[in-house]
Parts: sequence; C-alpha cells; structure tokens
Amino acid sequence: MINDGLRIALIAALPISELRGAIPIALTIYKMPVFSAYIFAVLGNIVPAIFLLLFLKPFSEYLRQWRYFDIFFEWLFKRTRRNTEEKFEKYGAIFLLFFVAIPLPVTGAWTGSAAAFILGIRFWYAFPTIVGGVMIAGVIVTLTSLGIINFI
Repeated sequence: MINDGLRIALIAALPISELRGAIPIALTIYKMPVFSAYIFAVLGNIVPAIFLLLFLKPFSEYLRQWRYFDIFFEWLFKRTRRNTEEKFEKYGAIFLLFFVAIPLPVTGAWTGSAAAFILGIRFWYAFPTIVGGVMIAGVIVTLTSLGIINFI
C-alpha cells in the first residue's frame, strides 16, 4: 500500500497529471481506498507548490542576468499582470483558490504557484490558498472518478 501511495504521490507531483491524473489511477489501476487515494494525491500535489513558491523567484533572478531571459521574464510579468492583476485585486485569495480548485487543463498547484510568483504574492498568503484549492480539486476529481458528479 505504501509503495502504491508513493507512486500516486509522485504522479500527483507531476505538472501535467497532478491529482487530476493521480486519483483516477489510484482508484482504477491500484484499487486504493478512496480516502488513501485522496490523501496521497493531495500531499503529492502540494509538495511541488512549496518548492515552486520558495524557489521560482531566486531562480528567475538568477536567469535574468542573461539578456534573453531578462527580456522573457519582463514580457511574462507584464503580460500576466495585465491579464490577471485586476481580477486578483478584486477577488484576492478567492481568485487563486478557485483557479487552483477548478480541475481543468492549465489550472492546478503548478500553475497557481507560478501565478502567485508572477503576481508577487507572498508565500504565507499563497501557500494556504493553493493548499485549499488542491483539497477542493481533490474532492471534485474523487467524486467525478467515483461517478458521483459528472462534468460535461
């Protein structure tokens, strides 16, 4: 069971699958109990968020010493802030929470952590919000995997 749990946590830690892929795999392939599948997937999905929130800024600052990276990050920051800053200012943490919680492609802990970094949101403000979003997404994905709720 622990080996299967570790596999699910690792799948949930990946940027593409996250827990949207890990929970269905846990329930169908590994036949894990629902609660175990949820816990391993949520914990696995949270771990990368910690590292992303802590290290994206120093990593980008290191890369910005080269001209092309500096141009890229300047473009990225301006574009992202222009498109999302108003929503974040209006809705605050709820915006980030729902952004992470909605289990659609290009949403989740990885993208939420990147958005928090780009918007300059402090770790202790962003982290609990992302954790809450991951937990909500985990419930939605679990209920969908069990056939209790259906997304069109």
